[in-house]
Amino acid sequence: MAVTDTSDALKRISVPLRLTQAGLWAERLTRAFWPLWTVVITVLSALAFGAQDHGAIELVWAGGAVSLVTGVVALIFGLRAFRKPTRAEALIRLDSRLPGRPIAALTDTQAIGSDDPASLAVWRAHLSRMADLAAQAKPVEPDLRLSSRDPFALRYVALTAFVLALVFGSLWRVTSVAALAPGGAGAMAAGPTWEGWAQPPAHTGKPTLYLNEVMAETVELPVGTRLQFRLYGDPGALSLIETVSGTPAALPEVSADSAEPAQSVARDFVLNTAGNVTIDGPGGRTWAFVATPDAAPTILPEGEMGREADGRFKQAFSAKDDYGVVSGQVSIALDLSAVDRRYGLRTEPEAREPVVLDLPMPITGDRAAFTETLIDDLSQHVFANLPVTLTFSATDAIGQQGSADPLKVTLPGKRFFDPLAAALIEMRRDLLWTRSNAPTAAQILKAVTHRPEEFIRNERAYLRLRVVMRQLDAEKASLTPERRDEIAEELWQIALLVEEGDLASAMKRLQRAQDRLDEAIKNGASPEEIDELMKEMRQALNDYMRELAEESERNPESQLSENMQGMEMSGDQLQQMLDELQKLMEEGRTAEAQELMEMLRQLMENMQVTQGQGQGQGQGQGNQAMRDLGETLRDQQGLSDDAFRDLQDGQEGNQPGQQQQPGEGQGEGEGEGQQDGRGLAERQQELRDRLGQLGRGQLPGEGSEQGEAGRQQLDRAGRAMREAEDALRNGDLPGALDRQAEAMEALREGMRNFGEAMAQEQQQQQGGAQQGEEFGSADPNSQRDPLGREPGDSARIGSDRNMLQGEDVYRRAQDILDEIRRRTGDQLRPEAERDYLRRLLDLF
Repeated sequence: MAVTDTSDALKRISVPLRLTQAGLWAERLTRAFWPLWTVVITVLSALAFGAQDHGAIELVWAGGAVSLVTGVVALIFGLRAFRKPTRAEALIRLDSRLPGRPIAALTDTQAIGSDDPASLAVWRAHLSRMADLAAQAKPVEPDLRLSSRDPFALRYVALTAFVLALVFGSLWRVTSVAALAPGGAGAMAAGPTWEGWAQPPAHTGKPTLYLNEVMAETVELPVGTRLQFRLYGDPGALSLIETVSGTPAALPEVSADSAEPAQSVARDFVLNTAGNVTIDGPGGRTWAFVATPDAAPTILPEGEMGREADGRFKQAFSAKDDYGVVSGQVSIALDLSAVDRRYGLRTEPEAREPVVLDLPMPITGDRAAFTETLIDDLSQHVFANLPVTLTFSATDAIGQQGSADPLKVTLPGKRFFDPLAAALIEMRRDLLWTRSNAPTAAQILKAVTHRPEEFIRNERAYLRLRVVMRQLDAEKASLTPERRDEIAEELWQIALLVEEGDLASAMKRLQRAQDRLDEAIKNGASPEEIDELMKEMRQALNDYMRELAEESERNPESQLSENMQGMEMSGDQLQQMLDELQKLMEEGRTAEAQELMEMLRQLMENMQVTQGQGQGQGQGQGNQAMRDLGETLRDQQGLSDDAFRDLQDGQEGNQPGQQQQPGEGQGEGEGEGQQDGRGLAERQQELRDRLGQLGRGQLPGEGSEQGEAGRQQLDRAGRAMREAEDALRNGDLPGALDRQAEAMEALREGMRNFGEAMAQEQQQQQGGAQQGEEFGSADPNSQRDPLGREPGDSARIGSDRNMLQGEDVYRRAQDILDEIRRRTGDQLRPEAERDYLRRLLDLF
């Protein structure tokens, strides 16, 4: 009964037992024969890569012998190390993974008490429990780790090589080994008798061709393509004839014991000229190769050379190449024959190497054909502002170079419009031209600085110049190139300090800006330079007027107008003169620009600038707030005029961000800001933000009835501006004009309220109001608005005092109404404008 139970229990674990025994086979075979299969797959990898086709036959035979010996040794080692696994070993391994070793217990026999029924019952119960535990047995996995036996991981190296051979090699090449054995050609497995590849140069970007799959008889390839052929089979069965490399074919080697030439296994050559390649023999082919030459790149300068305001030059160029331009350069050489040989340039110049600049290349995209712009600054070089020749060149991947015809230009450089700075730069150029000009340069600098009063405004620049003059005077007879370059650098820095350095006085800055602008007009400056100088002039003018206004506030008792002569002008009128001056220069009307510049200079010398509010209305923050409100009102009026002009021109709307041309749509008080070409809606938003900041600041009449009324009017103006801004963004010009008119009316009322509040405060503090000085007090009739009113006090536009009286006011009003009716009936005008005019008639 026990034997039967044991047999049944072992049958139930037969499957795990067989799998465990198979694992033992795998484990022992791996441990015993891993050197053998490492050697085998290493040899197969080498054969698949074609190692036997690239080396001499002697090396192939030697490698085969070494591989064979290594394989035999590995086989012997494996046979000696291998032990066949038995069923008992599998049972022991399976039983070792079970708790209590139940399989060993099932094979035990009862030693005593076999005749005792009670003992037999206990024994059977024990076997039953062991059988249940044995039934839970699971296969034991084999231990295939070989790290202790292969510490250098040679098996993984071989396996990696085999995988690469399967991916990039050819298993057909393994069969070529049979052709190396004597008489082995007949037993060689069926496969191709030859193989060929065409590998174009890497810079062309063309793919490698497998010639066995190219059926065309004519193949077009770039010059420099590498052709590789591998011939298989019996020696002499195949031969290769080519006429594309341009080199004579090497004579075949003849073995010592045979008169028959030995067949070459591999043939590599480069496609240099058009010709034929023929494989003569069974399965041979013939190709007619067309060699496409790699043309040299071409490069051409495009357009005229431009000059930036800071002295940088710009030159566009275009380049082309078959497969892409790698790099480019421009060589800048002095055109001595075109130089005006006068003054410091009369003497022969010192030898100067051409300046070579690298051309910008596209970072991304195709370089086969592109256009770029060279931007560089050579203002400090001796070639600056002198005739030069520019030679552009481009280079491709194989080193071929293409050049453009020399371009003769005057090399742009930074231009100095201050007379002293221009003189320093000229002396610097003469020194760099040749060191023999040092005595003359020193003498001229002495003459320039003989009487520096009213000529050299920057004291720091004057002191530095005196130091340079002493150094130049002391070393002019033995001036070295290094010392010459140091003095030239110092002269450049001094010239920059004179031209662009800060001046302590706003008046001196204004005078310098006027002088530079005057020199630019005379010397024909570029549009970029004119724009830069006009910005400097506007900034200097604004600083000067602000300084005078602040001085007037600090000294309210002074009378600035008593000792001033000539014409009196407002800041807005000066800005309009600057706009007209810039327009004349941009149009090339230099004669008229010089006349206007001289007029502006005289006006600035005789101009009287006083405050726009009466001094009796108080000083401090109240006056400043009233001036800011007056400026906001003038800007709002100018914006309204621009919107009405757009309406007349038939524009249905001005979208946010729409740009205007410089000088167009310019209303009173716009000044420089209008030149930015901002959209009408953006300008309206800026005015609204400015009004909000003023409302949050300190305004006159704090806590008084008039002051509160003025703040309410500012809130009303802010709401009207917001509605006008929305109308402008929606293209509703008529609606925007209505809201702008409401905003201006609220601003006027608010300013009137604040003015009355300020007057009340002054009466309380001083017992009476003092009349302030007016800003621009010319003939009152010349300052009247369309209704005949002159500018009022407290920055108000118009007043109630000087309205035309009698029949004149009715006549003027009737003329305006008649003109509105006439434009309303004009069918050629835009419908939006006519609708706006009809609403005006309804109001009046």
